[in-house]
Amino acid sequence: MTDAAEPTRTNFIRQIVEADLAAGTHDRVVTRFPPEPNGYLHIGHAKSIVLNFGLAESFGGQCNLRFDDTNPHKENVEFVEAIQADVRWLGFEWGGQAFFASDYFERLYGFAVELIEQGLAYVCELDAEQMREYRGTLTEPGRPSPWRDRPVAENLELFARMRAGEFPDGSRTLRARIDMAAPNINLRDPVLYRIKHGVVHHQTGDAWCLYPTYDFTHPLSDAIEGVTHSLCTLEFEDHRPLYDWCVEHVSVPSRPRQIEFSRLNLEYTVTSKRKLTELVAEGHVEGWDDPRMPTIAGLRRRGYTPTALREFCERIGVTKSENRVEMAMLESTIRDDLDAHAPRRMAVLRPLKVVLTNYPEDEVLNISAANHPKDESMGHREVPFGRELYIDRADFAEVPPKGFKRLVPGGEVRLRNAYVIRCDEVVKDAAGELVELRASIDPATLGCKPEGRKVKGVIHWVAAAHAVPAEVRLYDRLFRVAMPGAEGQDYRDDINPDSLEVLVGCMLEPSLGGARPGERFQFEREGYFVVDPDSTAQRPVFNRTVGLRDSWGKANG
Repeated sequence: MTDAAEPTRTNFIRQIVEADLAAGTHDRVVTRFPPEPNGYLHIGHAKSIVLNFGLAESFGGQCNLRFDDTNPHKENVEFVEAIQADVRWLGFEWGGQAFFASDYFERLYGFAVELIEQGLAYVCELDAEQMREYRGTLTEPGRPSPWRDRPVAENLELFARMRAGEFPDGSRTLRARIDMAAPNINLRDPVLYRIKHGVVHHQTGDAWCLYPTYDFTHPLSDAIEGVTHSLCTLEFEDHRPLYDWCVEHVSVPSRPRQIEFSRLNLEYTVTSKRKLTELVAEGHVEGWDDPRMPTIAGLRRRGYTPTALREFCERIGVTKSENRVEMAMLESTIRDDLDAHAPRRMAVLRPLKVVLTNYPEDEVLNISAANHPKDESMGHREVPFGRELYIDRADFAEVPPKGFKRLVPGGEVRLRNAYVIRCDEVVKDAAGELVELRASIDPATLGCKPEGRKVKGVIHWVAAAHAVPAEVRLYDRLFRVAMPGAEGQDYRDDINPDSLEVLVGCMLEPSLGGARPGERFQFEREGYFVVDPDSTAQRPVFNRTVGLRDSWGKANG
């Protein structure tokens, strides 16, 4: 759902589509997004979603959501539903019902029979290890299977018996009969079907024990659906000859064109489905939607917006060149979005009590504060001010470092939207720990500059009597290095031990007490935060989306 007012960013795929339409090769664009429902979608999938759905939408065409559900032992309905939710959350619709590769199992079986009848497929009895041995290497041709020249009738009979469940897993496969000496190893008689007993498919139940491979299913599903442009990441470039071979040798109704583009490689993350599954299964994170995960669900829970993710995907572009995108670019995109749209609020994450000794004990002043300093249309809110306040512990220093512009003993600072105060006394407990400050206000400074002196610092605060206690989760990057697992080491060794800090007893201004899960705010001077789904009226919980600036780059530069 791109903004029609924005100029369309071009790329080489868009140029190919435009040329095909101009030449009359197609009169309508049909793309597809074909995830395997064996996990949650990640940010790399977001790039593919924005490309496939966005391209079809911009040309007035159609993008199909089709689940590649040919590995039932790894798949389930939870993942199907999560994927649909993610696509919709990003702002796209597929029109009508989602497709499943399993919708075509009967037709795919028929296509396999066509190949057998043409002498282009055969039933092989090599096991997986033997098949690897026979396949050859990049420098040596493969050897033909001993069963490569089975008679057509025998192959048809065996294939039917495979479907009927007469053979155990791994004992037989159906292979394409192409070229065992092909330079492209993908053409050396690839497996088209394998036997999988003992699994209940989330769509077809126990109707099948024979499942097609991705390389066979994908091109023929595209052709069945009338896909015009099948957009894949670069790792499928070597599979394109097999894609075309499958389409050319069976009676499909259309001829899709596969086009490859570079996948999204984002710093400080892993996007391998296997690794993401391990992070969840081994307890390194709290689930697929953990806000440290690069999953769309995790990014959503962290406070990222659909607009920001779509804009990020547009900014990084679509090319043939493999590259690694800086995490700072993703963080900059969400900062830009939230800076423009997130209401401002005050929240004290590490509270230090301040007693204003010259302010009346029972007096409450409601101070008007802008919800957004750059957007008057967002209006104002009332913030209560009283004798006892909380400020952040980091905003006071008994022995200040050089350049410190906040509160110090005997020094002054302005409270945001309120008075200038002076620290008169530091109160400590028996152990010498700081417990509170005694200060005084300058009554003439409400909305005015003090006369005869310049106060440099401005700090945020919350009235103690009206403060809302909350839990705040400070999320950081899950990995401490830009390329986890580089040079063959275990990527788990690079997990950042400080990727989550949970603060309890934070004090928020009262307007945040009724915030609902998913609402986003800028906590002034702290960063951007979102209400977590765990949040309740009795126990508000906020997650940090991103800081106000790239402190990571400075700290690790």
